Amino acid sequence: MAIQVVSWNVAKRHAPWRELVEMDVDVALLQEAGNFPADVADRVDTGPPESWDSHRWNSDWWQGRFPRLFDRWAKIVKLSDRVDVEWFRQVSPIGWVDDDEIAVSGIGTIAAARVSSARAEPFVVVSMYARWLSPHPSTRSKWGTGYSDGSAHRIISDLSAFIGDTDPATHRILAAGDLNTFYGATDDNRLVLAARDRTVFDRMEALGLEFLGPQAPEGGRRADPTPQGLPADTQNVPTFCVAGRKPEDAANQLDYVFASRGFHEQVKVRALNSPEEWGPSDHCRILIEVEDG
Repeated sequence: MAIQVVSWNVAKRHAPWRELVEMDVDVALLQEAGNFPADVADRVDTGPPESWDSHRWNSDWWQGRFPRLFDRWAKIVKLSDRVDVEWFRQVSPIGWVDDDEIAVSGIGTIAAARVSSARAEPFVVVSMYARWLSPHPSTRSKWGTGYSDGSAHRIISDLSAFIGDTDPATHRILAAGDLNTFYGATDDNRLVLAARDRTVFDRMEALGLEFLGPQAPEGGRRADPTPQGLPADTQNVPTFCVAGRKPEDAANQLDYVFASRGFHEQVKVRALNSPEEWGPSDHCRILIEVEDG
């Protein structure tokens, strides 16, 4: 029986937590997660706060500037007794860490843990959330939303600490989440910085992390018509629905899965992106199955 993992940007809502505990999955890789509702407290385990809350390792530089450092996090949630989860405690981006730590360079962008079970070799899971960052005031930029590739590259730098050899077979990593980037974007795409988005996927490949999509047809439904700024033959599957629109109108993919080359052959992914599957968030769920071996 495969280990069932779900990746989901839950938009700091309570309803997705209730959906998760009814799914019969083992582990959730969440993004933009706030506190879980009290009625599911006995069915979820988010690990120690040190594994996700950067208030625990940051200095107090932010006090007096912001009411809080951040309020929505990447989290890894244990949802069944079929697996064991060992969370990595977050520390500042130092050069040497202990066995149970991960050095983190972006606030609220990453969480990591080791998953093991009687039916599969242990592997590292990483929940990724590429936060939007505003350009420096000196640029006087008109980019209202900002840019996400900066956060994505910080995430890649942090997770690359789990790669200690050029041979991908020496590591077993599953990384998934909301990267706020467009896979395969063409240079005329009006929504993203296409050339910068491409560097995110190129860097993952260089680290020996295989791109698993999800991609159509097996990985979910495509948008129809093809969104502007993507090639006509794109196999992207929409995973994000703009506020005020229905899931059937969702057009763009922001959520992706990667796994170590070799290990990736044991991993299957699918976006639950049909209107009836979508769920109570602006992102759909990504279902990930890790086969025995």
